[in-house]
Amino acid sequence: MSDSRQHAVSRKPAQPSSLRRVTRARPIGDLIGKTLERSCRRRGFAAADLVVDWPDIVGERYAGKVQPLRVDWPRVPEGVSDPEAQPATLVVQTDGATALLLTHDIGQVVERINTFFGWGAIGRIRILQRPLTPPKRTPPRKPRPLTADEEAELSDKLAGVGNTKLGAALEKLGRAVLAKTR
Repeated sequence: MSDSRQHAVSRKPAQPSSLRRVTRARPIGDLIGKTLERSCRRRGFAAADLVVDWPDIVGERYAGKVQPLRVDWPRVPEGVSDPEAQPATLVVQTDGATALLLTHDIGQVVERINTFFGWGAIGRIRILQRPLTPPKRTPPRKPRPLTADEEAELSDKLAGVGNTKLGAALEKLGRAVLAKTR
């Protein structure tokens, strides 16, 4: 055998595919999640948590009477390295009587909000005096009319009920159940 052939035979075989180290792509959120967290907080993305947890933050006294509308973040001047140095303004709406009470407790509310965020996010609260907007509700759908067979089946099942009020309630319930199931 020639030297070149002998050298080729003495090489180690390639590693089997099961032993190879495979590097997989990592989600970009894993790589820069911590870096973006402060930036997102500065831009108001934490305000969704504020709205969801509002009753827990302000307590029973203001939970149903004061609505948070938005968080207004100040513009960061050029050359400022720490944008968190300027806290945001929380805009809320409430009626006139509650606005008067809220102005007396505003320091405590700001403190509770900042405790919730874990940093001095809110510096002041701007109160808009106007009626609260009730939550939007979708009107209930009317049930479909029952077929003749369904009507007969329902009346047969309710024939033995002696109490008229109970019979009327069971009939209403039965109509709703039958209208949805079929």
